[in-house]
Amino acid sequence: MTVKIITDSTSDLTPEIASELGITVVPLYVHFGTDAYRDGIDLTTEQFYEKLMHSKILPTTAVPPLGDFVKVYDKLAEESDEILVITVSHRLSATYEVALQAVKLMKRKRRVEVIDSLTVLMAEGLMVIAAAKAAKARANFDEVVNVTRNNISRVDFRMAFDTLEYLKRGGRIGTAQAFLGSMLKVNPILTMKDGYTEAIARTRCRAKAIDYLCNFAMSFSHIEEMAVEDATTPDEAEILAERLSTKFPRERIYRAKVSPVVGTHVGPHVLGVSVLGDRQ
Repeated sequence: MTVKIITDSTSDLTPEIASELGITVVPLYVHFGTDAYRDGIDLTTEQFYEKLMHSKILPTTAVPPLGDFVKVYDKLAEESDEILVITVSHRLSATYEVALQAVKLMKRKRRVEVIDSLTVLMAEGLMVIAAAKAAKARANFDEVVNVTRNNISRVDFRMAFDTLEYLKRGGRIGTAQAFLGSMLKVNPILTMKDGYTEAIARTRCRAKAIDYLCNFAMSFSHIEEMAVEDATTPDEAEILAERLSTKFPRERIYRAKVSPVVGTHVGPHVLGVSVLGDRQ
């Protein structure tokens, strides 16, 4: 039987990608006051960012309830004896812990492995895609798990945005704290290190930020997968993808939208590039 792959909605996989590769996505939740929305299901990305920019209520986020994972596990347990779950970094969300706890509540006991990606966005998504492709190619469970664990150190991303205010409000500021104050109006560049957000550069304008993202992706000697994503600036994302096409085939660059859950913490003008590959 084919290994079944599960991830959470912060991986930013489009429904088309998930469907094509047989990936099940468990949504996190976004709350505007007392209104709760499943990430990417009850509220589209466009609707979310519209509310984010115009609502006086700052949204909050929540992990999937135990029951959401249990329901998915039990459904897939009818189709396969082996299930691999890849989640957002446990240092950003408790989703990993919830996914682990849910295994104990399954009605049908199956072999389930829960892996903390130690990342987020399409960096997490590219790991999930690689796992799903391996499973689709009939790799056995241990092989799919090993591919995923090896890819934790092979995937990386850079994210540019025009304010750290949303990270500050949401408590996900990490080392970007050093860029606060007068730096709120510049374009900081963030990544993740050991599962934590880390500020690594700051640029004075958007054009310089896009240059930085481009140079980051170009620094890889070998690229297996690549993704470009935005929240509300598709034209910028297309420009970046076009520039990167000199390094990696344009038709193989995944395009995605930053999910509402992540958007709650980074704001509407985020632009990012994720790469799965090697630098040497």
